[in-house]
Formats: sequence, structure tokens, C-alpha cells
Amino acid sequence: MKPGKRSVTKDDTRAILHHWREAVPNDRLAHLVKDARRSLIRALQVRLREESVSFGHWTFLRILWETDGITQRALSVQAGVMEPTTTQAIKAMEKLGYLTRRQLPDSKKKIYIFLTSKGLSLKSKLVPLAEQVNEIAVRGIPTGEVSVVRNTLLKIIENLAQDEIEGTAKQAPPANVRATAALQVSAPRPGRAVACTTRLPGSR
Repeated sequence: MKPGKRSVTKDDTRAILHHWREAVPNDRLAHLVKDARRSLIRALQVRLREESVSFGHWTFLRILWETDGITQRALSVQAGVMEPTTTQAIKAMEKLGYLTRRQLPDSKKKIYIFLTSKGLSLKSKLVPLAEQVNEIAVRGIPTGEVSVVRNTLLKIIENLAQDEIEGTAKQAPPANVRATAALQVSAPRPGRAVACTTRLPGSR
């Protein structure tokens, strides 16, 4: 790791801590979660770089170690990225010898992703690095408080997911409402004769 890289990391950390402890201690929770996530990712990136593995590839490897042989689409969903991003990453990882793509006999339209022995062997090297970052992150924090934070974040995820579901339901009116609206738009103005071209059910 180059000395310059470490000094930048320290400066960034000082700026974040100053923001939360002195400048704007009551800033929005979303910003605090974002900064915590960024710090966790950066700590892991430093360690992955020493093993010549990118953080983007780590994201997919971590999923495949648990669910090897899933479709490319399922991999995109679990990673939370768009399929074109997944496609590019898979091609790069295939060149590195981490995985291979296959079409199964029962479903030739779908592409399934399988880890190679090289991809599988990375688990024993990389997982301990992630565990180390997690241990450092909660250093000095009582186990009970870590549990509270975990449950709080899970509840935040649940609340926002429910809000998204409810918001989607509100935006999409029921089929009968859409049909009524369509009839209202096509209805003739009073006093104006129009030819009826709509066929009723059962008519020819």
C-alpha cells in the first residue's frame, strides 16, 4: 500500500468525524449510514487490493460462494446492480479464471454462473479479510449495542421496503379504475354525435 493512499484515507476520516461530532452532529441518519458504509467498503478495498481482487468482484464472489450455479439475472438482483454491469463483471472474472458460464439442457435461454476451483479457493483468503474489517468496526462497542444497531438497521430496511411497496401500489390504480378512465376519455361531448366503434363482449 502506498503511503499517499493511507494519508488520504486518514484525511477523509478526520473530515467525516469532524462533520458528525462538531459541524453538523444532528445531520440526517441517511448521511451517517452512507459514511459508515463508505468507511467499511474502503477498509475492505485496501485489504482486497493486496490480494489483487477488486471490490466489485468481491461482491459477486461472496454471493456465488453461497449460491453457486445461479442465473445471471438472479446474481444481478442479489448484488443490487443492473444486468449490463453484471455482464461486464462476469466477462472480466471469467478471463481471470474465477468462474464459468453455462447453459443447462433444460433451459437454454438462461445463463448460469458457476465458480471454478480458483474462484472457490479465494473464499478461504478473502472471507477472513471481511471478518477482520467487521471486528475492527465494532471494536470497543459492547455486544449488546452491536445487536441493537443490527436490529435497528434491519428495521430501517424493512420500513423503507414497505414504504416502497405501498408507494408502488398507490401509483398503479386498479384495472377497473384504469378502464373507467379510458371510457371517460373516449366519451363524446354532450350534443355531439359520434360513431360507436367499440365492440361489446360477445358482439361480432
